[in-house]
Amino acid sequence: MKNWIFRFRVVDRARFEEVRSGLKEIETRAATVKYKPIAVGDTITFVCGKKRFKKTIAQKHHFKSPEAMLKKLQLKRIMPSIKNLSEMKERYASYPDYEKKIKKFGLFAFVLK
Repeated sequence: MKNWIFRFRVVDRARFEEVRSGLKEIETRAATVKYKPIAVGDTITFVCGKKRFKKTIAQKHHFKSPEAMLKKLQLKRIMPSIKNLSEMKERYASYPDYEKKIKKFGLFAFVLK
């Protein structure tokens, strides 16, 4: 089992706190080469500024698009404060180069425990 580090920008502290509290049960990342080796049973250390905590990966899914992901997983488990697919896409668009990365690589969804 391996430990990975997922960093949150300070402006995204609310997302970090949602994961920490368990409100956000699924962490998503563009499915780039960087995240490909992450496996079920591995741990993720989430970091935002000086705060950090760990979660274990219970499941890993790969989807071609946000639409495909929402056919299998509940939006509230991924983005608890978002109401619909278009708001989800807006959120992804707020991250640097995310729209291009998702279009090229798809998304990984890490179900946390």
